[in-house]
Amino acid sequence: MKSEPEVFSIEDLAARPGGRSGWDGVRNYAARNNLKAMRTGDQAFFYHSNAAPPAVVGVVRVTREAYPDGPDPRWVQVEVEHAGRLKAPVPLADIKARADLAGMALVKYGRLSVQPVTPREWKSVLEMGGGLR
Repeated sequence: MKSEPEVFSIEDLAARPGGRSGWDGVRNYAARNNLKAMRTGDQAFFYHSNAAPPAVVGVVRVTREAYPDGPDPRWVQVEVEHAGRLKAPVPLADIKARADLAGMALVKYGRLSVQPVTPREWKSVLEMGGGLR
């Protein structure tokens, strides 16, 4: 799940009551479908896009499945809670440098704001970041 840190950062999420927030504002059909596929308890990486450097910085957990995001029924949001920060951010350049992550959606579809991650990719990125604090 991507956000520009100057708009909404992992620090902003952690500072919310209960560390929870709706993940709203997604206006891309593929990203919307990824939100709809999320289930309570699923985890996702929090990725700071348009940062210096862009990087995976933490993990969120889904606490509420897809529900309406505004009056247009086409768009949905999920509620997430802060599940932890990585011990070290994992820059996009480091992810792109790994052959085992060449097929990752983050590498192939860089502009998509909500992307699937395979279990193997999850393990690799989490290890690259040293796990959660």
